[in-house]
Amino acid sequence: MPGRSTPDGAEAAPIPVKLVVAGGFGAGKTTLVGAVSEIPPLTTEEEMTVVSEGVDDVTGVERKTTTTVALDFGRITISEQIVLYLFGAPGQDRFWPLWNDLALGAAGAVVLVDTRKLEDGFASIDFFERRDIPFVVAVNVFDDAYHYEPEELREALTIPPDVPIVMCDARERELAKNTLLTLVRRAIDKIPSTSDAS
Repeated sequence: MPGRSTPDGAEAAPIPVKLVVAGGFGAGKTTLVGAVSEIPPLTTEEEMTVVSEGVDDVTGVERKTTTTVALDFGRITISEQIVLYLFGAPGQDRFWPLWNDLALGAAGAVVLVDTRKLEDGFASIDFFERRDIPFVVAVNVFDDAYHYEPEELREALTIPPDVPIVMCDARERELAKNTLLTLVRRAIDKIPSTSDAS
């Protein structure tokens, strides 16, 4: 596929597309960003200490020893025309004020859901719905989790009918990449056409 050209015939730089990877604590956001990034991902993982006891709900993720305290960042080129910049959001309630900054200018978001803590998905879904940011729901398939059918999840999380639900293993690059491509297609579909504007 040929690259884009500027009016003088030179190669144009690829279009940067900002995407947010959000979800509850321990849902796999850092893992997903790291799995697909073509550069060493920037992470702000810190060791969990006794200070977080009673503050962070570790139900279902008791073996988790680190947590994101600001953001994760990665990059993936999907064509000569488009480069995705991924911003992973921290999952705990106390870091939610950062989400507004991370979502600024985002073309879309992946809401990563852990079915062991299904209720953690509500806040993320609500956040992007309220801001009219296109999103997809990606179910991170943990080995010890109950495996819901997509329509069961749609009903349980009251996900709108037009929002795609994809099954994903955040550790697997191709599955994670497919999730991002699903989001990019959804974001493109949500762009108003010129005929809609007239």
